[in-house]
Amino acid sequence: MRNLIFILLTKNDKKYLSMEKKRRGTNFKALFMICVIIIFQYSTHGETINVPGDQPLIQAGIVAATDGDTVLVAPDIYFENINFLGKNIVVASYFILNRDYSFISSTVINGSTPVHPDTASCVLFISGEDSSAVLEGFTLTGGKGTKWRDIHIGGKYREGGGILIELSSPTIKYNLIVDNEAINKSGMDVTSAGGGAIRCGDGNPLILNNVIRGNQGLYGAGIVLNFSGGIIKNNIIYQNTGGGDYGGSGIWSYSNGSDPKIFENNTIVENSSIGSGSFGGKGGALVVWSTTVTACNNIIWGNTQSTGEPIAVISGTANVTFSDVEGGWSGEGNIDIYPTFADTNLYLLTTSPCVDSGNSDPVYDDPEDPGNQGFAQWPAQGGLRNDMGAYGGPLADLLPGTIITGIQLVNGIPSGFNLEQNYPNPFNPSTKIFYSIPKSTFVKLKIYDIFGREVKTLVNQFQTAGSYSADFNGSTLSGGIYFYILQTDNYTAARKMLLVE
Repeated sequence: MRNLIFILLTKNDKKYLSMEKKRRGTNFKALFMICVIIIFQYSTHGETINVPGDQPLIQAGIVAATDGDTVLVAPDIYFENINFLGKNIVVASYFILNRDYSFISSTVINGSTPVHPDTASCVLFISGEDSSAVLEGFTLTGGKGTKWRDIHIGGKYREGGGILIELSSPTIKYNLIVDNEAINKSGMDVTSAGGGAIRCGDGNPLILNNVIRGNQGLYGAGIVLNFSGGIIKNNIIYQNTGGGDYGGSGIWSYSNGSDPKIFENNTIVENSSIGSGSFGGKGGALVVWSTTVTACNNIIWGNTQSTGEPIAVISGTANVTFSDVEGGWSGEGNIDIYPTFADTNLYLLTTSPCVDSGNSDPVYDDPEDPGNQGFAQWPAQGGLRNDMGAYGGPLADLLPGTIITGIQLVNGIPSGFNLEQNYPNPFNPSTKIFYSIPKSTFVKLKIYDIFGREVKTLVNQFQTAGSYSADFNGSTLSGGIYFYILQTDNYTAARKMLLVE
């Protein structure tokens, strides 16, 4: 086992720790000691390989690792498309050391610059990895999927914008999987494209406590389970779009695998399936096709589709129980009432009809507040009975929420003006800027350099009340500090961001 102090205090880590000490103050010493203890716990079961301390890139760390090792990745933007190479290892950000959620947003795997355009997923599990192969604590973005032959029906598909899984069963937890896509059908040999965030074929993945947002796919813009089982719990699956070929912009499931498909305590909201034909545009939330799905304690709300209902059963069975389903669904304990989210983090108000409305079997109970016996520990609410949605049930926890603004909602409308920090930040070359307006008004959103010179106008139009995002690409600009300013008829706000080269 490597010397622990060497593991922590590589050149790059020293620089980072020094910055954190200034930011956090004298209490950082205690944090540092906790990091040492936790690294020791991980290291007793294998080596810890630091990136970039021991190896310059994440893939190099994986190549150097053996089963049981941990590849520990320092905050940065890594323009890589990594492959676990059949190794049952943990690849994680510093989030695993102290559960500081800022490490998730600051440790980015950006798959937008692949060595080969046909292998453009951010992460590949394609060599029989099992549940001890863990990906934890990252932002995955910019992936465009991998051209892949379907082993059952033949034909090539571009799949898995964020993550491609084949004949493997990894654990995917506490990640932001955002703005990936599987939509490119260029070339006569590509039949379709799907699994914008995650595509699994012939495996049984554990997909836990992730935020899956803004991904695109011609089927399964969020998640695809093809001839697969899988356990999908406590995820926010939010604002994914597509479904033009075979529907399904939240979760798309086809054919049974060796294990069952179990979906529990997910919040599946505002996904959109647009298309036509026999299957296109179906199931904004969920497509069930020649398979059986068991779904319990979920919130399925605000999803849209060109045809049919948010849950589309083309064939097979959707056993949905104790869930809040917009439009209703036949099943024990189901309700059809607006969930009453507290804010755009999708926390529930204490008065939400979803609080204490999940399955009453104690096996589904929320975690108990150690200081208030008989009551749930926040972010769960109320008593111990399961809360529907991502913040309820045994795995209830805070989620990687950096990209979701915290502005309060009143009847689904932002309660005030708000300009959020761009994401990611620092960035290279692209980022998103999030803002909310409580009423219809004319909106200007502009970028300025450090000398106050206008660089770009992103928004200059009348907009109705709601939450918005704007894309900014700085590929033609020099690295450095820039400012973005939001102006309406009676509100002005500014924030700064950092473009890195």
